[in-house]
Amino acid sequence: MSQTRHVPVMLQRCLDLLAPALEATGPQPPAVVDCTLGLGGHSEALLEAFPEARLVALDRDKEALRLSGERLAPYGDRATLVHAVYDELPEVLDRLGIPKVQGVLFDLGVSSMQLDEADRGFAYAQDAPLDMRMDQSTGIGAAEVLNTYPPGELVRILRAYGEEKQAKRIVSAVVREREKEPFSNSARLVELIRDSLPQAAKRTGGNPAKRTFQALRIEVNGELTVLERAIPAAVGTLAVGGRIAVLSYHSLEDRLVKQVFAAGAANTAPPGLPVVPERYQPRLKLLTRGAELPTEEEVAENRRAAPARLRGAQRIREEER
Repeated sequence: MSQTRHVPVMLQRCLDLLAPALEATGPQPPAVVDCTLGLGGHSEALLEAFPEARLVALDRDKEALRLSGERLAPYGDRATLVHAVYDELPEVLDRLGIPKVQGVLFDLGVSSMQLDEADRGFAYAQDAPLDMRMDQSTGIGAAEVLNTYPPGELVRILRAYGEEKQAKRIVSAVVREREKEPFSNSARLVELIRDSLPQAAKRTGGNPAKRTFQALRIEVNGELTVLERAIPAAVGTLAVGGRIAVLSYHSLEDRLVKQVFAAGAANTAPPGLPVVPERYQPRLKLLTRGAELPTEEEVAENRRAAPARLRGAQRIREEER
């Protein structure tokens, strides 16, 4: 897999959002966390753009860590790569003896490497084993979810994680087919989805299998559950003045990020107080108006940028003890 094909999404905008925190001089070099290392495109750019910064990068995918390790080797001990899921960030920083960080970056969703490696089963465009685990050393794959989950649970997953209106139709077909022969490969699932959808549903929104594959991937990797813990945990690791930037790729992720940022930026005082005590003051300042979108030029160059939504926030107060 050639690393040159991987183009980090909204790269310059992410760097610009984090820059004020990472350019600030202090007694210690600024620490920045890339919570979703992938092929290391964002990490390399952070190390390049902020020569004083120390980088901690997390990924649950051991192959991503291996490839990025080669890419980031020239930066020596400025880069620390850790095999971890991003909700484990506070524990990782604790082990490394880093009390607070100046910057955090999340680039959510599937990495280019996982999409491009056919045998991982993430992409509906090519036939592959239905796996979809980001960390292949743990947990159950997508085939096991399809073959063993009760129908009601499958319908819930497709609706909640894929926003699939035709969930019942698809699941009925899956249940019927899995009794004949368990699912193992993606092509059979794609064909089944095509066959079970009404004509009108096939005409909108790209490949009709897209939403089901997204739902299975989120379930297999526990992505939203992890994200619900990870964003507040990451905000908690920021020093005052520190900044966080989050790139998400579907409305479920973006909604979670929006909620955490909005709660942090809100005044929580009971109404009618003449002076708002410190403990009720906002902890965060929003750096983006709503979610920022990639430019048309960027989408033309990199189609994977199309669904991206970027939100940023700055830590402006400590938590009250």
